Amino acid sequence: MSQVVHFQKSARVFEPYGDDPKQASISRLVGPELSSTMGAGIARFDNCSVAWTVLYDELIVTLEGRFRLRVGEQVFETVPGDVLWVSKGTALAYEGEGATVFYALHPVDWSTREIKSERM
Repeated sequence: MSQVVHFQKSARVFEPYGDDPKQASISRLVGPELSSTMGAGIARFDNCSVAWTVLYDELIVTLEGRFRLRVGEQVFETVPGDVLWVSKGTALAYEGEGATVFYALHPVDWSTREIKSERM
């Protein structure tokens, strides 16, 4: 079955993300309710650093501002139009100044898979 969903910018809802909800937020667009394989959304980072270890493969496209991805001693500085690919298991920090990014991830059910693997 074919399906198209139009996510209008004016209808996006952002939720707090990380330790400082005033400086990092996320708008989840595609999740398990729409796709059995991938997830996607928009995130904002402004004068913050959000530590995380990705539990999925992730693609990040910088849309606005300056976005940084810190991986150990390496820092990847991006501007609008730049794209990063991050492999599962990478410990990192999302950072930025007025940054808005689009992200896509696989698999969409990463959190369910992690819970199942912890129980085994």
